[in-house]
Amino acid sequence: MKKPIFNLAIVSALMLGLVFTGCQTPEQKADAAETNVEEAKKDLAEAKEDKMTADQNAVDAAEWQKFRTDTEAKIKANEVRIVELREKKKTSGQKMDVVYSQRIDTLEQKNIGMRTWMNDYENSNTDWALFKREFNHDMDELGKALRDLAVDNKN
Repeated sequence: MKKPIFNLAIVSALMLGLVFTGCQTPEQKADAAETNVEEAKKDLAEAKEDKMTADQNAVDAAEWQKFRTDTEAKIKANEVRIVELREKKKTSGQKMDVVYSQRIDTLEQKNIGMRTWMNDYENSNTDWALFKREFNHDMDELGKALRDLAVDNKN
């Protein structure tokens, strides 16, 4: 007789414990649901951000190699053009004026900066499309400046 009563007491205590711990007020349920929703929104936002960052940084290796090769060719062409401008001014018999020399030096530094920028891109986490657009724009501007410098001083 003691055993069934003891079993009944244990089962009753467990059931009572389940009832008290399992029961929540509607406010508690709403708070828990809000917390879950907020956490899910944060997780979703982080996942979207991670995907966007991965997409931005993802550069096809073949595309990067082609871009790098093309850009290296442009930079080397600029270097050749800078040397030509200096030699042309020296062989013409005219003294190289200070302003012209400074312009060539400035353009040479910009050309070196472009090479450095391209080399640094591989280690950065920037947007590929943005980098490509800005780099091409700056490279075109440098090319125009080199052409304009030669045109201005052909007299």
